Amino acid sequence: MLVAPSILSANFGKLDSEIKAICDAECDFVHIDVMDGHFVPNLTIGPVVVDAVKKVATKPLDIHLMVENNTFFVELFSHIKPKFLSFHIEEEKHPHRLIQKIKSYGIGAGIVLNPHTKVDEIEYLLEDLDLVLLMSVNPGFGGQSFISSVLEKSQKLKELIVKRNSKALIEVDGGVNDKNIKALKNAGVDIVVAGNYVFSANSYKDAINSLRV
Repeated sequence: MLVAPSILSANFGKLDSEIKAICDAECDFVHIDVMDGHFVPNLTIGPVVVDAVKKVATKPLDIHLMVENNTFFVELFSHIKPKFLSFHIEEEKHPHRLIQKIKSYGIGAGIVLNPHTKVDEIEYLLEDLDLVLLMSVNPGFGGQSFISSVLEKSQKLKELIVKRNSKALIEVDGGVNDKNIKALKNAGVDIVVAGNYVFSANSYKDAINSLRV
């Protein structure tokens, strides 16, 4: 299992040392939630802060856009060259075009599904995707409880990925911990996003290692 700690749960008063700490603890990605206060009822960070994160991080960035006007934000963050840049299917009228735009910058393209969104909606996009992020909480805030129906959803998504001969990885975000990690692995998940679970731990390394099943 690959682990992407979400800096939404980090101490922003010492963000540089928090980023260094999770990278030293051998995380696989640094997960960054970009919220605009419109698509979700929260407002987080822009490219100035993410630029600063990239200068400190020794692991690739994984940017999750929770915004309206996806194209604007893709262009805003494209110079940062994260490993993945993901947008919500619920907010995009022309997903295929946006996927191609992301890939034209040399960035892995991802689509995000809210808990209520069916995986069937993205079947015909799977060949072009590098990542599918399944939300196991409603997006907007950290510290929410895990929605267990994501397990069945991930299994169905894995079947579609095989059917469409896609190389897309499955990522799950929300309420991930050592109690549900084995079930997530068994459901075909490749990457987990963990915010509170990692950043509230006494040892970031122990927390990250406990998710490597």
